[in-house]
Amino acid sequence: MQLEEYFNFLSPDDIRLKGSRIGIETVLYEYIYRARTPEEIANLYTSLSLEQVYATILYYLHNREQVSKYMADWLEWGQKMREEQKRNPSPVVQKLMKIKAERKAQTKMYDTAISDG
Repeated sequence: MQLEEYFNFLSPDDIRLKGSRIGIETVLYEYIYRARTPEEIANLYTSLSLEQVYATILYYLHNREQVSKYMADWLEWGQKMREEQKRNPSPVVQKLMKIKAERKAQTKMYDTAISDG
């Protein structure tokens, strides 16, 4: 089996492991940035085989420059999305933030009442 046969190349910035919706960035983030072993990664992502994890790492090692750029672009995109979500939280997030603020205010009032009493 050729190494590329382990992957679905959906677009230049979307490479997935065949038979799953997991992108190579998921495996490689655990391997490169979290220093997890292939066995640990396979245990985290039970829909992947250990062979698929090793194939992803080997693909990275054989195409280090290209895949490093892929990872850098993915990390940058993720950072932009987190910033966008902070600027424009969804209605659900807004509601949760309101509940959290209300609980914090209630706790503060309770603490003040106890210390005064």
